Amino acid sequence: MKEKDKNLVEEKKKILLGLAVDFCDQNLDSDYKELVVKLIEKMSRKRTVPFLSGRIEIWAAASIYAIGQINFLFDKSSTPYQSSDDIANFFKTTKSSVSQKAKVIRDMFKMNYYDEEFSTKRMKQSNPFSKLMMVNGLIVPKDFFK
Repeated sequence: MKEKDKNLVEEKKKILLGLAVDFCDQNLDSDYKELVVKLIEKMSRKRTVPFLSGRIEIWAAASIYAIGQINFLFDKSSTPYQSSDDIANFFKTTKSSVSQKAKVIRDMFKMNYYDEEFSTKRMKQSNPFSKLMMVNGLIVPKDFFK
């Protein structure tokens, strides 16, 4: 990557982090903030940096949206809770644009529910699969061997 390109990535990343962190500080918790920052940092190291094209506000919203989707942020019974409309409105974007970019991000990093890298602490603790293991092709509870 050329020096000019590296500077552009750093400049855009700084703006993106500022927008996303601002939302997290106002509406979410430190756990979400850490994960969103980690995701943006990881995106900035891709060979083709996705947030170099398109509106930076959409990428900020999509980063939060992608993390939120796999951590049930949109479920009213979860804490913290935000709707997809709340995120889109905060960044003055459309929900469809944000969800499309969020899908790009989720696909890029193969993110899914109970993702080891991008799950909140609460999600990791409530993971029903964390108490299971595979033995000779059979799934058994870990406490079976105690």
